[in-house]
Amino acid sequence: MFNFPFKTLTSGLAVVLGAAAAASPAIAAVQGGTLIYLEQQAHTNLYPPSGGFYPNGGILNQVTDKLTYQNPKTLEIEPWIAESWSSNPDKTEYTFKLRPGVTFSDGTPLDANAVAKNFDTYGLGNKSLRLPVSEVINNYDHSEVIDPLTVKFYFKRSSPGFLQGTATIGSGLVSLSTLNRQYDELGDARHIIGSGPFVVSGETLGREVDLSVRKDYHWGPAKLAQQGRANLDAIKVIVTPEDSVRIGALQAGQADFIRQIQAYDEKQTQDQGFTIYAAPTRGVNDSIAFRPDNPLVADIRVRQALLHATDSKQIVDTLFSANYPQAKSVIASSAAGFVDLSDKLTFDLAKANRLLDEAGWQKGSDGLRQKEGKKLLLTVYESLPQPQNKAVLQLVSQQWGKVGARLNILAGDAGSRVADNLDPQKTPASVVEVGRADPDVIKSQFYPTNRDGLLQQGGTSQNSKFIDNSLNQLLLGIASEVDPAKRLQIAGEAQKYLLDQAYVIPFFEEPQVFAGALYLKGVNFEAVGRPSFYGAWLEKR
Repeated sequence: MFNFPFKTLTSGLAVVLGAAAAASPAIAAVQGGTLIYLEQQAHTNLYPPSGGFYPNGGILNQVTDKLTYQNPKTLEIEPWIAESWSSNPDKTEYTFKLRPGVTFSDGTPLDANAVAKNFDTYGLGNKSLRLPVSEVINNYDHSEVIDPLTVKFYFKRSSPGFLQGTATIGSGLVSLSTLNRQYDELGDARHIIGSGPFVVSGETLGREVDLSVRKDYHWGPAKLAQQGRANLDAIKVIVTPEDSVRIGALQAGQADFIRQIQAYDEKQTQDQGFTIYAAPTRGVNDSIAFRPDNPLVADIRVRQALLHATDSKQIVDTLFSANYPQAKSVIASSAAGFVDLSDKLTFDLAKANRLLDEAGWQKGSDGLRQKEGKKLLLTVYESLPQPQNKAVLQLVSQQWGKVGARLNILAGDAGSRVADNLDPQKTPASVVEVGRADPDVIKSQFYPTNRDGLLQQGGTSQNSKFIDNSLNQLLLGIASEVDPAKRLQIAGEAQKYLLDQAYVIPFFEEPQVFAGALYLKGVNFEAVGRPSFYGAWLEKR
């Protein structure tokens, strides 16, 4: 581990370092060097469908390739491990022709058989190994190996989002030996055998992951100029929870790249000569979702009142920067299928009070509304991955207090969090957010057998009786409508429905914010903000 004696560093020195880097002449990419990357949280599990957690995805994006590549600028799907593909008109069959000569880092071939096994696992899961189904694959039935470099996939119903799904972090390709491991074993990064430009060469569990370049790598995404090995020799991913320590290490030159720069640190970090990267996540906005099975929020008028008691503009203006736009809908303005629904998200205390009065909630002597002996006191767990989430929830609680409601915020690392978050009676609200550059992201967040943001019957909760078939039909429509225009229309209808029912209160569009030294060049991000170090290099200083 590295020691970070940053407290002795003056800001003036940091400016000098930044200025020196900025003054260096631009030169061609060079090979060599070790990138020191400080991550806020330790990874949990590196089974690719679990890659949505950003610390997981930050590692998987370096060690796995995908069938296809989603251009982060155009969002077009381009060739990668698949040279070409085709599908039938109703999107129930997809055929992929694979690039020859690709191997996993253990030397086994990345051929049609390996691809078929990957997607059979991701599409169907493996109960005996406890490998769950991927949230980016809908209606999957089976695969067929046509020849060593041709694989065909069949779906029970139309699956128009599948092609984009093959480009996501959740579809990273891994070796057969990896897929034969128990889910719990895949928390060990050394068990992840991919075909990517880096390989896991060491790990101190919970503290550090060491990646080394794969020297024989020569199959980058087809339209990238770079096709050979990565420029860097190695990457050290060091878990560094404290914001001040990550920034101090960057200032001291002991780190080259860091994740999770808080909004209040952005300007100072940039002024000291470092680059701020704010990569959009293009998915469901940072929000609170209600669990309507809980009697406190079962009445739509209560949910609507709390929505109109929420001042998202104040949240953004008080806590965040221009990199965090105020939410205008359930999904980000850069997301496919976005509809501007700002008129449904108005801050209106008079309307909120009127709705609570109509719902029979009366203010008590302590200022909290009461009904039938119960107080309008909602419990929510802080979400550690979301930026400044505790401060956001505290501000929301203050805002709700103006209409006689309160939000009780529990610690995000509490031992009871996981179980309680699956019980709508204990947690009537939860923090939600998920990134994906496809309308399927709405289904991923709210459908019962996916992330189940509302805790519906038949989903992750064992005791919920609530179900909204109208919403679920819209979500299934997003996942199965093959006409692109109609699919976007359904996505818009789903956003409207979620807000009309006040199932969710969106706050802001969440980016992934990083900072890097000026001598670090060529860092890129996939379509929803995970870093790619394939083209990165360290300018000689």
